[in-house]
Amino acid sequence: MTHNAVRTMLVWCPDWPVAAAVLAGEAAPDAATAVLHANRVVACSPAARAAGIRRNLRKRDAQSRCPDLTVVAYDQARDAVMFEPVVAAIEEVAAGVAIVRPGSAAFAARGPARYFGSEHAAAERIIEQVAVDAGVEAQIGVADGIFAALLAARAGHVIPDGETPAYLAAMPITAIDRSRLVDLLRRMGVTTLGAFAALPASQVLDRFGIDGAIAHRLAAGRDDRPLHIRQPPPDLIAAETFDDPIERVDAGAFAARALAVQLHERLTGHGLAATRLEIVAVTAQGQELSRLWRHDGLLTEQAIADRTRWQLDGWLTRRKLTSGLIALRLIPHGLVRHAGLQPGLWGEAGPGRDRAHRALHRVQGLLGPEAVMLPIPAGGRDPEQMVTLRPFGDERQPARPPGPWPGALLAPYPAVHGPAEPVRLVDRTGADIGVDARLQMSASPARIQRGRGQAAVVEWFGPWAVAERWWDTNDARRAVRLQVVLDDGEAVQLGLTAGRWTITGRFD
Repeated sequence: MTHNAVRTMLVWCPDWPVAAAVLAGEAAPDAATAVLHANRVVACSPAARAAGIRRNLRKRDAQSRCPDLTVVAYDQARDAVMFEPVVAAIEEVAAGVAIVRPGSAAFAARGPARYFGSEHAAAERIIEQVAVDAGVEAQIGVADGIFAALLAARAGHVIPDGETPAYLAAMPITAIDRSRLVDLLRRMGVTTLGAFAALPASQVLDRFGIDGAIAHRLAAGRDDRPLHIRQPPPDLIAAETFDDPIERVDAGAFAARALAVQLHERLTGHGLAATRLEIVAVTAQGQELSRLWRHDGLLTEQAIADRTRWQLDGWLTRRKLTSGLIALRLIPHGLVRHAGLQPGLWGEAGPGRDRAHRALHRVQGLLGPEAVMLPIPAGGRDPEQMVTLRPFGDERQPARPPGPWPGALLAPYPAVHGPAEPVRLVDRTGADIGVDARLQMSASPARIQRGRGQAAVVEWFGPWAVAERWWDTNDARRAVRLQVVLDDGEAVQLGLTAGRWTITGRFD
């Protein structure tokens, strides 16, 4: 295993949404406080935990356990703004601070460790600085890489140099903050970061995509930078100057949104995505402010806008600048090529796309809304169910949630679908092959007979059972799927329904 992670210190403020609410005056310091999002607890104070409040608890259940509970709504903007004094306190001691998320900030450990004599001494000095300047309790962790440093900070550990992979190996897979990936890995029997890191990187990339590949690198204790990082060329930097200095938060939010759209369109135009965002602002008096935001995954347009707005809000309200902002730049870092971010057929914006949309609406006006349909990814167990068609211009909501769908076929999926073609699947003696209730085939497939022709089965995989609406005796749907490769090179998907085999899809 190649180990190239940077030695990192990370400052972590426990239960930061609660601490931010206290700093904002929305809750008392010693009160039992819970921060709620979507009617569930996302963070709670020590007093609330002592009363039995836990994360993911519903609001009604939390209030029944603690009638005096102070309920605060989750507010990312508030969390980011209140975190600005903490970052400023860290910058009094360390340089190059990057905000991982509101409540945690990271920086290279080498400089502070050399200045104060050791990593332990530097950690103690920084914790003291944060407590004095910002009035916030914090913990610090030191490890190789951002991800490991965050886990170490939650435990207050300093992991010796070179021992990060061993430290991570024993961690549960839930340490990866990706709920869908974690759920899938646990169902596959992968329960620790060490077991996940042991999987081949190429297969992880093929199966889970770029985000899964990034998580795999984190689990292995390697540098958290994504693959194929490159420095941003000058034409990717989004910048704007203002004739009237920005002094109000609402004006800053408007500017942040416009620049986020501009930056995202430039990135997608080059087939790129960013994992870190540097925000640079210049005041009317010539002062230059800079902050680097990190992100575990790929920054979307909304994520870029949110972080820019939060940072401007923090500068304008917490720093109490003596003059307004006259220039703003967004600089993407940690770029990765990602085919899923290629622009659309007519681009992301501009006259070409507008003309195409007008033409499509014109066709709909002549022939009806359903004359132009748009495929929308959806959930389902069969490939033909995983795409739903919606009239162009309608809300792009799938008919079924994307998943997970237990019992769904594994990729790759058939590329060609058409009317089901009835066939016979027989063994070497010519007897029809059946599948019993235990998914045991009566014999190994030997040939497929269709019409007057037949083809030998070279390889086969399966079977899978699909049982839907089993509770409804009038609408129960039961089927078996099988993938086979024939001697003429054709690969097909077979379906068994009511004792009859059909070809339900072909692999191109």
